[in-house]
Amino acid sequence: MAEGILVFIEQRDGRLKKSSLEALSEAKRHVREIGGEVRALLVGDKVAALSSEVAKYGPKEILIAEDPSLAQYSTEGYANALAEAIKKCSPRFVFAANTAMAKDLIPRVAARVDAACVSDVNEISSSGGKLLVTKPVFSAKAQARFEPEGELALLTLRPNVFERLEGQDGAGVASQNLSLPPVTVRAKVVETHAAAGGKVELGEASIIVSGGRGIKGPENWAVLQSLCDVLGAALGASRAVVDAGWIDHQHQVGQTGRTVSPQLYIACGISGAIQHLAGMSTAKVIVAINKDPEAPIFKLANYAVVGDVLEIVPKLTEEIRRLKESS
Repeated sequence: MAEGILVFIEQRDGRLKKSSLEALSEAKRHVREIGGEVRALLVGDKVAALSSEVAKYGPKEILIAEDPSLAQYSTEGYANALAEAIKKCSPRFVFAANTAMAKDLIPRVAARVDAACVSDVNEISSSGGKLLVTKPVFSAKAQARFEPEGELALLTLRPNVFERLEGQDGAGVASQNLSLPPVTVRAKVVETHAAAGGKVELGEASIIVSGGRGIKGPENWAVLQSLCDVLGAALGASRAVVDAGWIDHQHQVGQTGRTVSPQLYIACGISGAIQHLAGMSTAKVIVAINKDPEAPIFKLANYAVVGDVLEIVPKLTEEIRRLKESS
């Protein structure tokens, strides 16, 4: 009988994704209610060294799928590894962070093993041995609650929503190498060219400063980047300025860009179209700066500042810098 939770732990270039550790922590919160144990899966080349860090989050066991062919992500290779891990430990649920990789991987594996799949989950509750999961629908204008049916369900959890529960020494956590069946990988990554992005990764940032048409031109991104630097924030953007060619698509927040849930979201010169709100409405605190007092984003914002972004943001940056230097 299927029981317990298997958590896919994503790593890139030998570094664990914080959002995967959030998913692992959430699995620990609910496993007692549904029965069984929490197991973690690491996939890649030379990833066994990461097991000690994963162990701090308290899984019963860490499964390691390690092979040179898995050094770069491939849908078929990673799907083969995850499907084999599911076969080995027969979990009731599989958790993963809702990252770009998981959006490709998890639905494919769900189809392969004939299981339910719910993506972008932002709330989980457990009762009576069952999990109820909630996710935004209709461009985040509503929340839908699901009770996954069947012997297995795969869930992807929205980053920055669930709290990490580190604190164990990990000494009693066992590791086991997975023996993988051969698989034909039809598309391989042969080279990766990293774009010149911000200093903080957008999807996992706890603070995001985003700009829209109100910054008046691409030459003014430096104003927002200075605020990002003093806050340790990531730089985001609205669809309008991405479409206008002011900044790369990798910075876009919204329904057709990145979905983010930071602790603090500062919207600079963004009117608040529903497409943009769908990507950031779950931020814990929203500060909106816009010279239009009727801008739709003010209806969602916790703090509204009416004024010119190019006048307000430099003063805000300087005041934050002064406070940090005096503390």
